[in-house]
Amino acid sequence: MADSRYTPAMSPMLTRRRPLPPRRANERQTHRFDPPRSCLGLSTDRTDELIRKVRKGLSFKTLESLSRESGISIPELASTIEIPDRTLARRKVAGRLARDESERLLRICSIFEKAVELFNGDVPEAVAWLRRPRRALADHTPLAYAGTELGAREVENLIGQLEYGIFP
Repeated sequence: MADSRYTPAMSPMLTRRRPLPPRRANERQTHRFDPPRSCLGLSTDRTDELIRKVRKGLSFKTLESLSRESGISIPELASTIEIPDRTLARRKVAGRLARDESERLLRICSIFEKAVELFNGDVPEAVAWLRRPRRALADHTPLAYAGTELGAREVENLIGQLEYGIFP
């Protein structure tokens, strides 16, 4: 027996996507970075191509992209990846980062994306976690600790422990 409230003329209304209501100021923005390293604005997911780009030096726009996605200022990111202010100004003019700076930026991007995943896409909460000192990291912030390769591995281990419910 057909529902008398439904008519074939209503079909387009039922299948048409309605716009989402505007976000309220107090609602959290959730985000998922797929493929990895998309917070840098890189379109490649092939490792060999990424290695080539890092060896050449990533574009300065990748730093700007991470800043835009994370809400972390460019000077704070530059400090984390150990780029002095004057060098940062030169990199901006040149439009390209050095090889070692590119590798450190890639590392910070990876840590940022893992933190966002840990917080189920809640970017502001992930950034707040990255900026808060952690006892498991000798009372350093995860962001500062990730400035070195060894420190980044420790931050990744901490994120992995938290994902499995182990609270060090």
